[in-house]
Amino acid sequence: MERPANLGPGPPPRTHAMTARESQAAPLPSPPGALPDSGLPVPDDARCLEYWERFGMLDNVARHSRTVADIATFLARRAESLGMDVHVASVRASAMLHDIAKTYCIRHGGNHSQLGGAWVVELTGNPVIATGVTHHVYWPFALDLTRYFIPLAVLYADKRVNHDRVVPIETRFTDLIKRYGIPMGLQDRILTTKIQALDLEQLLTDTLEVDLNACDFNSGRLV
Repeated sequence: MERPANLGPGPPPRTHAMTARESQAAPLPSPPGALPDSGLPVPDDARCLEYWERFGMLDNVARHSRTVADIATFLARRAESLGMDVHVASVRASAMLHDIAKTYCIRHGGNHSQLGGAWVVELTGNPVIATGVTHHVYWPFALDLTRYFIPLAVLYADKRVNHDRVVPIETRFTDLIKRYGIPMGLQDRILTTKIQALDLEQLLTDTLEVDLNACDFNSGRLV
């Protein structure tokens, strides 16, 4: 069975490099400032695929990642069209790499979002992209699209993809409850992330002026 990622707020969960005591004692970081992306290296799809290959990403994880990237890219392009200061390529790269450590953690344990964020910083030299990887499970700060568009777009996109299918948030979380909540006693933490995802969906809907539950995310057409 897959190891669950951090499914709620609070101290960072244990990773392969943290003891249980260290995990419990580790405080949350201070909220970051605005996340500029000007001048930072941004990998394109081809380079992201090289990273997937390097870390032996499973095919199902790769399909999930590409679908998440398509949704996040749609959100970024929509925001850009409305005049928001959004760097579309950075959003897409962060989404493409959000599960870079998933396969490793399935096989060896650890927190895939934290480990993945560390890997992406080392791989790309771009901490902005890495923020979307580290926080794609739960965002512990304000839902502020102006300051934090990249991690929030990646988080939302991930919550709309069940395996490699675009689904409503309710469907995604029904699956999470079955796979992790009931067997591992994580219902409360999963509920917390669900509430955040629904709040974020409403914020995105209002800000981007589009019904995200009536969009195919590929062409931007309503369905």
